[in-house]
Amino acid sequence: MTQNGLLTGEDGVCRCGWAGPDPLYRHYHDEEWGQPVADDTRLFEKIVLEGFQSGLSWLTILKKRENFRAAFAGFDLQKVAAFEEEDVQRLLQDAGIVRHQGKIRSAINNAARALELQDEAGSLAAFFWSFEPPANERPDPVTWDALIANPATPTSRRLAKELKKRGWSFVGPTTAYAFMQAMGLVNDHVEGCGARARCEEARKRFVPPA
Repeated sequence: MTQNGLLTGEDGVCRCGWAGPDPLYRHYHDEEWGQPVADDTRLFEKIVLEGFQSGLSWLTILKKRENFRAAFAGFDLQKVAAFEEEDVQRLLQDAGIVRHQGKIRSAINNAARALELQDEAGSLAAFFWSFEPPANERPDPVTWDALIANPATPTSRRLAKELKKRGWSFVGPTTAYAFMQAMGLVNDHVEGCGARARCEEARKRFVPPA
């Protein structure tokens, strides 16, 4: 990684240094991370997987993502919310995912809370995008040092507090901010990264759900 948090791959593309050399991670960085998302299933999947990531690397979770999708019924809210104790035990035996009982039970709980939130706000997207932070909450241009120094923001703290109040678990301020970064509520590709301009254009075209 260079001093400003960038890394130029053998393909000549300059990326955020965290993307590293792994092809799966690079594809995630180039095509997904920071692109605005309004699909409730994808939003729910991501916030659940961010909870599973706690204490692990995102690459570990990314390599298991298809296994998680199979284990959690494609992250269908209705199906996951209906999981029972036998499903918990099934998941605890599934070597393809992270077998952490607290996180598994949290995912099931959060599915039920997400359904309640859909009833309240109309959609998860409408709720989450109401937390799109003001432009001046982060330094512009984004720097690697700023991202490392502040892994949570006032807005992510507010989002985590609101989710906790509604009964969600494993969604603290740092997890909430990682979710915001990934789902495009902010564009934290560092200045000079080849994906930054693409994400910015996508954000300009994006119409947040009401």
